[in-house]
Amino acid sequence: MRIGGRVNGRVLDAVLAVAVTSVVAVAIAADLGGTRGPEPVAFLFAFGLGALMFVRRSYPVLTLAATVAGIIGYYLADYPPIGLAIPVAAALYSTAEAGRARVALAVASGLLAVTTAFRLAEGDDPAYLLGYEFASTVGLMAAAIALGDGVRSRALLAAEQERRARRRMEEERMRIAREVHDVLGHTVTVISIQANVATEAVDDDPEAVRAALGVIRTAADGAVRELRATVGLLASPDDPSRAPVGSVRHLDTLVRATSESGLPVNTTVEGVPRPLPSAVDSTAYRIVQEALANSLRHAKATRADVALTYADDRLLISVADDGRGRQSALDDAEDSGPWTGNGLRGMRERAELLGGVLTVESSPGRGFRIEAELPLEWR
Repeated sequence: MRIGGRVNGRVLDAVLAVAVTSVVAVAIAADLGGTRGPEPVAFLFAFGLGALMFVRRSYPVLTLAATVAGIIGYYLADYPPIGLAIPVAAALYSTAEAGRARVALAVASGLLAVTTAFRLAEGDDPAYLLGYEFASTVGLMAAAIALGDGVRSRALLAAEQERRARRRMEEERMRIAREVHDVLGHTVTVISIQANVATEAVDDDPEAVRAALGVIRTAADGAVRELRATVGLLASPDDPSRAPVGSVRHLDTLVRATSESGLPVNTTVEGVPRPLPSAVDSTAYRIVQEALANSLRHAKATRADVALTYADDRLLISVADDGRGRQSALDDAEDSGPWTGNGLRGMRERAELLGGVLTVESSPGRGFRIEAELPLEWR
């Protein structure tokens, strides 16, 4: 029974060792039969069975084999009877706990068959032997095996629950990282571009500087709000009042900031807009946000188009630009290449988590286009 570390395991081994030694020694001292009395050698046998408990977890099958061999040798020496199930119960338990329940069952069955046949041949009363003692021995052996197997099953269940908890924690870390990346990626790009504009215009065009600083402030304030909402959601994930700021309702702010940073964006909506499930709403916003950030940062585009289509059972998203497009296979391997790295991977993962798909189309000089389909209901 692995109930909590090496120290607890050793304590349990010691308890079992004392229990086995004591029970067998008491049976020997009772001297209920046999041609030889409770000699010192017989008590050494009791201590030997107890000592096996200290290796039962490392060598469970060997412990069981040594126990069975010792019992058979003990009875062949005709020392006082000590029963069968009690001396072997701890070894059967240990073998089953180690995941070898079938071995324990096979050994117990074989030991019962051999000893029963031997005792019948020796002239023991069949009615007592088979009607009472056999049944009680079988019950005790079965209980020891069942207990060991049950302890193993609970340990496996606890280990599986721990693995699932670690996996959920890792998934949560990835979700947090992706959320922070999406919140900051576009904002940092806008701030960087507007800072360059302000630097170039600081001496000649104060109005341009003010406009650039206004865009920077708006973008920074929006990022702060989103980060606060994200942290609030993490602190209380089941509170609907802490829904993330990222929503298609806020696309106009995102589009305005992108346009003011030098990439005009045209937005079209087809179908009848309606409230979206929060996961779909947030994912749709993040996909558009990351796509526009990539176009602004890498594509050298002069314009971008965003289209949302509300179908009966899904939301269709399209973001396209007229930039340089994917120039070669090297774009897929270089961090500086457009539409690569964690951003694209994050968009795809977000879509796939909802049961949707995301595709990217590009060719030299014809820009990039991403298309995503997000189901409005998912399993």
